[in-house]
Amino acid sequence: MALQIFSPKIQQPLKSIFPSQTNNGCSIIVPCAYNSSRRLALFQLGTAITQSQLFNGKAPESLSAEGKVIESGMIAELAQSNIALNDETASEWIKKDKRRMLHVVYRVGNLDKTIKFYRECLGMKLLRKRDIPEEGYSNAFLGYGPEESNFAVELTYNYGVDKYDIGTGFGHFGIAVEDVAKMVDLVKAKGGKIVQEPGPAKDGGPIVSLVEDPDGYNFELLERGPTLEPFRQVMLRVGDLDQSINFYKKAFGMELLRKRDNLDNKNTIAVMGYGPEDKNTVLELTYIYGVKSYDKGNGYAQIAVGTDDVYKTAEAIKLYGGEIVLEPGPLPGINTKIMACIDPDGWKTHGACQHLLNLGKTDVIV
Repeated sequence: MALQIFSPKIQQPLKSIFPSQTNNGCSIIVPCAYNSSRRLALFQLGTAITQSQLFNGKAPESLSAEGKVIESGMIAELAQSNIALNDETASEWIKKDKRRMLHVVYRVGNLDKTIKFYRECLGMKLLRKRDIPEEGYSNAFLGYGPEESNFAVELTYNYGVDKYDIGTGFGHFGIAVEDVAKMVDLVKAKGGKIVQEPGPAKDGGPIVSLVEDPDGYNFELLERGPTLEPFRQVMLRVGDLDQSINFYKKAFGMELLRKRDNLDNKNTIAVMGYGPEDKNTVLELTYIYGVKSYDKGNGYAQIAVGTDDVYKTAEAIKLYGGEIVLEPGPLPGINTKIMACIDPDGWKTHGACQHLLNLGKTDVIV
């Protein structure tokens, strides 16, 4: 089956990955079947990046932000993506790579309403917000501390789209709170929806509850003491848990922090990340007995992780079963490198597809 790349803004298959002639935007252009100027906003980028800059890796020349042809030196740098790694060299490099989960991206139908809920009910801080009227979307970034040290959420609102299908693949976000019952009362007072009332976890763990945000995304509230990183986890469902564990361990360098089989709930979970759960945001993979595939919907988008080298990371992803949908290379005009892939479980560009960015000295998998 031919691979289809989708815009993270509106789910539409692309006609091709080659650039259109449009060069009038302020963010990355993703060429969609319905609109060749539809853009993908990557919030870390501070300057205009056109589709020609992002998707021209196969062409003999690229364009700068001013529309000028890139010199041969830039094309030569693109050739670094041909780095070959074997299992031994890839494993050694990944162990040395400095990685951290940075942020998660998803779409909402009413940006101001969601921001209000996150601030007043979940205690998040609004880190920054921007409106891009010429492109028809707005973003907001929220979290519990500075983006340099804490995990963040990026909310994207596309003009005129007030509802998204979350699908069955996305599970929930988890946040640590000191008093679950108190937060649940606050959510109720603000008109929020309680999916699960506070109570002890089934495994004998701390008090937990489940609340729903205005767009239908679930947040699991976990009763914990004070922590520098309250945003605890992103939970996604997978169809082959062992395959996913192996992929994220080898290609992404994550540690398997714990694994638990829940016979009563007929599922198995694996918690993966770059450090202890009490200090870092982690990825929780859930396998439900007998379920091999999920509807990814069009609401949840992607996770970001930091890496030192976008080219070696791309080769490791290929080596361990990932599929590259955009080869790594520099973006003209700024010190940034990017690539895109999908994981073996089938999370694609609109789901868990990853984009790799180099912001100065740090590449980012988004």
